[in-house]
Amino acid sequence: MAGGILTSLGFIFSAFAGSLLHLYLGLGVLAGSGWALVFAPAVGTLSRYFSRRRVFAVGLALTGNGASSLLLAPALQLLLHTFGWRGALLLLGAITLHLTPCGALLRPLALPGDSPVPPQGPLAALGLGLFTRRSFLVFALGTALVGGGYFVPYVHLAPHALDQGLRGYGAALVVAVAAVADAGARMVCGWLADQGWVPLTRLLAVFGGLTGLGLLAVGLVPVVGTEQGWGGSLLATAGAYGLSAGGFAPLVFGVLPGLVGIEGVVQATGLVMMLMSLGGLLGPPLSGFLRDETGDFTTSFLVCGSLVLSGSFIYMGLPGVLPCCHPASSPATPPPKTGELLPIPQVALLSPGNAHSTLDTTC
Repeated sequence: MAGGILTSLGFIFSAFAGSLLHLYLGLGVLAGSGWALVFAPAVGTLSRYFSRRRVFAVGLALTGNGASSLLLAPALQLLLHTFGWRGALLLLGAITLHLTPCGALLRPLALPGDSPVPPQGPLAALGLGLFTRRSFLVFALGTALVGGGYFVPYVHLAPHALDQGLRGYGAALVVAVAAVADAGARMVCGWLADQGWVPLTRLLAVFGGLTGLGLLAVGLVPVVGTEQGWGGSLLATAGAYGLSAGGFAPLVFGVLPGLVGIEGVVQATGLVMMLMSLGGLLGPPLSGFLRDETGDFTTSFLVCGSLVLSGSFIYMGLPGVLPCCHPASSPATPPPKTGELLPIPQVALLSPGNAHSTLDTTC
């Protein structure tokens, strides 16, 4: 709820900007801080709500990224033409304020394994103690490297298409194909992961590797576009990248309960977003620098694809990625199929103003 207020204030403040510094403070500091406060609690709480179909639920929620790539781009262009950039920012501030009532709808659940007392000290509150666990440390290192290349297509896929000789609508079509493939793959991969046929960590490493290969393919695709063409090979590689990157997204958050336990999933989600953002600070600027030095984005996508492949290789150190040499143990008994939420006797809702949890028989 606080994140929605900060994000809205960031847009409104930026609408009255008189210099670039004001935009840095409004969109960068205020709105950026608000988004950070929104994302981690939303995805972390979602992971606590579901048991049998957790990864599918996360993947379904994350399809908003792909949908926004398709819907918001023309909508924002319409706002710019109609109201100007200041008016558009004011309207975006009003829209993002709706994150506050959305936050009010997230009901906190008390689950078995939760600590009866809040974390003591800043290190515990931030969840930094999770880095003492080997599996999470391996996951964190791999995720930081993946973040260095994962966000590059969000920034430079359209300019790369323009460099390939495509016109404006052709470049927009490349981005749209990648966005549609990304959104669809998030739901399909979430469903696949919840079937239990393949360990989540193994799926994570596989889709991470495919994402890196997709970036390499986008960088190596020959210049075949013309002002009258649509660049079929670039469309195909962009679609392949979207499928692999979309499948990777829900798995990043889906493996967290198995690595840190359901009680630490919210803190772990925040740490994962921090690590991916640190990688994101490196990737797009590095890609732009290589474009300026070489004259095209080929080297940029090759380097960023190599970063993603390196992170996926590190994921091989996670438990369950490599096949075991000893006979597999019998599978664990699945949760009772009485609904998507955790079994009712194990779920308690935190009552406002009351430190004691109460069972909710209607959950």
